[in-house]
Amino acid sequence: MLEEKSEDEIMNKLKEMLKTVRFGSITLIVQDGRVIQLEKHEKVRFR
Repeated sequence: MLEEKSEDEIMNKLKEMLKTVRFGSITLIVQDGRVIQLEKHEKVRFR
């Protein structure tokens, strides 16, 4: 069985992801009122 992450662990991971994304999005996947997955999608832009 997968171990459940605490709210603090999820928030810390989200903060880490926010610090590293330059262009893109972060999606929270919620099931039964709980965050079950975080997804980071980044774009690479060439000017």
